[in-house]
Amino acid sequence: MSATGLSGMEALRRGDAQAARKAFEAAIAGGAQDSTTLFGLAMACNNLGDWQTACDTLDRALARDPYNLRALILRGDILDRQGDTRSAASFYSAALKAAGRAGPLPSDLIDGLTRAQNALKNYEAAYEAHLRTTMAGQLGGDEPSRFALSLDLMFGKKKIYLQAPQFYFFPGLPQLQFYPRRQFEWLDQVEAATADIRAELLAVLEEDGAFVPYVEGDPNRPFNPQHGMLGNPDWSAFYFWKNGVLQEKNAARCPRTMAVLSQVPMPQIEGRTPTALFSLLRGKARIPAHHGFVNTRLICHLPLIVPEGCGFRVGNDVRSWREGKAWVFDDTMEHEAWNNSDETRVILLFDIWRPELSEEERAAVRALFAAIDAYGAGSAPWTA
Repeated sequence: MSATGLSGMEALRRGDAQAARKAFEAAIAGGAQDSTTLFGLAMACNNLGDWQTACDTLDRALARDPYNLRALILRGDILDRQGDTRSAASFYSAALKAAGRAGPLPSDLIDGLTRAQNALKNYEAAYEAHLRTTMAGQLGGDEPSRFALSLDLMFGKKKIYLQAPQFYFFPGLPQLQFYPRRQFEWLDQVEAATADIRAELLAVLEEDGAFVPYVEGDPNRPFNPQHGMLGNPDWSAFYFWKNGVLQEKNAARCPRTMAVLSQVPMPQIEGRTPTALFSLLRGKARIPAHHGFVNTRLICHLPLIVPEGCGFRVGNDVRSWREGKAWVFDDTMEHEAWNNSDETRVILLFDIWRPELSEEERAAVRALFAAIDAYGAGSAPWTA
């Protein structure tokens, strides 16, 4: 900075804004066009109440240094003072983003950023309240569920979760966490059989060793501890169909369950699906957040034994199981489950074709996996 600019800074420090302005203007007229000198002039003009010149000078400073934190904050302060809160918020937001790329900051900048952050929170709360009140008036207080979710996403109340299958992605399918119940009329039949299915489950639970850990290793694949779930009996299964193979002994023990499963549109892909099982989660156990392998299927749950303290999350949607009330969800979206009770939770779990897939598309998916299996030996389910 030039000697004239330094005298301007000194004038600012002693509170003489008029002298500071003259010094900075002289420095700029003498060829000093750096952002620091321009910011000094803007500060002097701001202290004198000449906000227009201050803003014009700040714009020149930011054109040279778009990440000048002091200039961004002061620009926001002036706009806030003038009542243009939306524009002020844009400068405060830019300052906070730029601060994330900066190193250690002096205390005056930290104070300014804290003020900007608090102002942003107030603006966002007021903006959200305005939009929600306005839309409630226009919609009569009855927001469509997808529109309500869009507002939560817009205001950062919820995150955007998308399908992220571990192995195979079929494009163009809806990004739904839980599917509307009305799309699956056969769920009525499944739910109607809850008592019979539960009775078969209770008989299975009397036998030690009937359930096996849900997450199993493969000696032909690298070791993966699966967040502590590999070989862990806390999450266990009693299979009826496993990787497309009927488990005849288990199926024979539960004829009513098998009769119900025969009425649902389970996918048929040799070596992979259908999959159907009693899924057991012991007390105090948790299934960590994860994604399924392929998005050409959906997963169904029929809760059979559900103690208090059990929960399930798919994306943003957190629900509690209710015995005898089934649901359908997309397991390629991030999901997790927990059992905070001291008792065991058990559900009937099975997969179905996605209803959006045509018969031609389903045949193509089956052919794809047949081709994958034909390429070399030793392929494991849902892997190359």
